[in-house]
Amino acid sequence: MSLATLLHEAARSHPTRPAISVGNRQALDYAGLAREAAGIAASLARRGLRPGDPVLLAMKNTESYFSWLFGCWWGGFVAAPVNATLHGREIAGIIGDLAPKLAITDPAIATEIAPLCPTLDIIERGSAAATGAAQTDPDGPPCPVALTDTAWVFYTSGTTGTPKGACLSHANLLSMTTGYLADVDRLTPDDTLLHLAATSHASGLFGLSFVARAAEHVLMPSGGYDPDDMRAILTARKAVTFFAPTTLLSRMRQDGIGDLAQDHIRTVLTGAGPVLAQDVRNAVDTFGPRLWNGYGQGESPCTITANDQASIARAIAEGDDTGLVSVGIPRTGVTLRLLAPDGSEVPQGEAGEVCLRAPTVMSGYLNRPEATADTLAGGWLHTGDIGRLDDRGRLTLLDRIKDVIISGGMNVYAREVEDVLSTHPAVAEVAVIGTPDPKWGESVVALIVPAPGATPPALAESLDAHCLDRLARFKRPKRYEIRENLPRNAAGKVLKAQLRN
Repeated sequence: MSLATLLHEAARSHPTRPAISVGNRQALDYAGLAREAAGIAASLARRGLRPGDPVLLAMKNTESYFSWLFGCWWGGFVAAPVNATLHGREIAGIIGDLAPKLAITDPAIATEIAPLCPTLDIIERGSAAATGAAQTDPDGPPCPVALTDTAWVFYTSGTTGTPKGACLSHANLLSMTTGYLADVDRLTPDDTLLHLAATSHASGLFGLSFVARAAEHVLMPSGGYDPDDMRAILTARKAVTFFAPTTLLSRMRQDGIGDLAQDHIRTVLTGAGPVLAQDVRNAVDTFGPRLWNGYGQGESPCTITANDQASIARAIAEGDDTGLVSVGIPRTGVTLRLLAPDGSEVPQGEAGEVCLRAPTVMSGYLNRPEATADTLAGGWLHTGDIGRLDDRGRLTLLDRIKDVIISGGMNVYAREVEDVLSTHPAVAEVAVIGTPDPKWGESVVALIVPAPGATPPALAESLDAHCLDRLARFKRPKRYEIRENLPRNAAGKVLKAQLRN
């Protein structure tokens, strides 16, 4: 079964339901979306593409994105969506790894990558070629594929190095799609998914479940968050779900979004980085008991563990901070273990690498057999994340293995230090890293974005006292650096490798 079957069946059963809207303007119903996808598939086949050929998608959120994504699958091709905010040379590096037969890109991206990839067939979004492809007469129903065939090559965010292409099969993504319906929400015709985040990543992946239920996708008219557009979209609909990192949720709180349209929101999906207890309280205060915090990665997309709406609400009622910062319990179909370096399972309450088996786990990395063997060693997906399980089976993430700070022979988990510093009223944002130290091996360094009105000259002394009251001395930062902001990737993750460099 192809993922394109989700769209094919949705269009056959609910042809007139709105599929793609930009703000409150409907662009396509499900019949129209399916016809465009089928036309694109036929057009690409006539350009010489064959089932299994990879196609690069480098577009910002646009009304034609899902037409091209499902068009790839309709023709049996492999889709490789990439972050449209990457530099042209970064995209060219991905192209060198992927070897796509064709790329569909925004015009500005085409201008950047064309000189770097002179033999690549590039179609610019909005061009006559792109419009003509969508208007091509379809050849028929979706091309048959095996469930194990690769559907999506997901390039990891590359926070620690060169992005790797995780090969996700039709079966992987179908499991992810049904997992949302089992663990998050049972979607109805009234449901809408608002794409605030990039459709090339989590927001687009969540979107497959909404296509499966013939629910509406809405794009922001400006291409990104705008409070006035947000209010107009929410008030015109009954049950809106959106994915956003906590930094954006804080901005919405300041803009009063929840005050105006809380009853029009179905679910607020968050994740993509550490979630602080106060951030969770603020989000629930803003949006009501609608917050869902999920943990996944490109190798098991959107589907490892989750702290659902009811669990978060209960943790707030009980004053349970551990429950608030937890990423919850394993998702349906996921077997989770925390393993020591020797492969043994660590006792409850101790730190270990998060490892899992699930039908959502990738088949491997494209062109990287050694990395695949390491990451899937022993039949487990080794996430590279360090976590701890409590007596309720709830997972709390502590750090990336590569980011653990070893100072004087003692392990320091950046997350623990960040959680303490984030409770200081003068701290708006914080990242903790290790830097080389001739005496201790590594020193703990905290990079601080001060809250408005904080006084940097006196801040370090106050933060030091704050840590000494709450942490072992060896975990205390040896140095505090003040920054105007922290570098983040498109998913909202802090780029610690960049900070260390």
